[in-house]
Amino acid sequence: MPGSPCLLCLLAVTFSLVPRTRPLAPQDLMEEEEDETSRPPLPPVLCDYDSCRHLQVPCKELQRAGPRACMCPGLSSPSQPPAPPRLGEVHVVAEDGSAMVHWCAPSSPVHQYWLLLWEDSEATWKGPPLNSTVRRAELKGLKPGGDYVVCVVAANGAGESSVPGTGGEGLERVGGPTFGPCGRLAVPPRPVTLVHTAIGVGTVLALLTCLALVWHFCLRERWGCPHRPASQPAVGL
Repeated sequence: MPGSPCLLCLLAVTFSLVPRTRPLAPQDLMEEEEDETSRPPLPPVLCDYDSCRHLQVPCKELQRAGPRACMCPGLSSPSQPPAPPRLGEVHVVAEDGSAMVHWCAPSSPVHQYWLLLWEDSEATWKGPPLNSTVRRAELKGLKPGGDYVVCVVAANGAGESSVPGTGGEGLERVGGPTFGPCGRLAVPPRPVTLVHTAIGVGTVLALLTCLALVWHFCLRERWGCPHRPASQPAVGL
């Protein structure tokens, strides 16, 4: 066939243009392995963990879920009772007789929290258990004008954190509400109560004034006003 030599030449040129792959030698494989091992590992970063954040996921779970290795703050041994939590801001709502208590987790394994509350020498009230992710809780039923002591307790399998004695003794030793687990909670009187008291006192004073005036005029009508004797003109000698 007359076109066969041209077709063969075309095929030969095409195959000559295709790049030929060279098999990898053992030396090439060693160089690739050295490149991978020579890369410095990424430096670890701190996990996005805040001991004062409400509903904070435990740091161990953040380590497992994160795409990159991160470091957690050090914790004490699980065989020891947890250190006391640190009481934070306490926001009092006098109108509702309630308070929102915040705290920060200790550097210890914690399974649950609860609040302790007492007023003067009354019995201590213990709140319900809260899981380890909780960092705030609400207190209700506070008396207007009352003075309380509130404490946060942490617990794990080895025991519970320490708190000062009931009645508020030992608050100075633990540092008060800034560094310790306890603090004093003063509930101001309700503004509505103050207004009612002012209105009541004003009403009583107005009634007393009216009664005094009525009594005065009644006495005048009954007995009459005393008349001073007319002064006699002096007669000259």
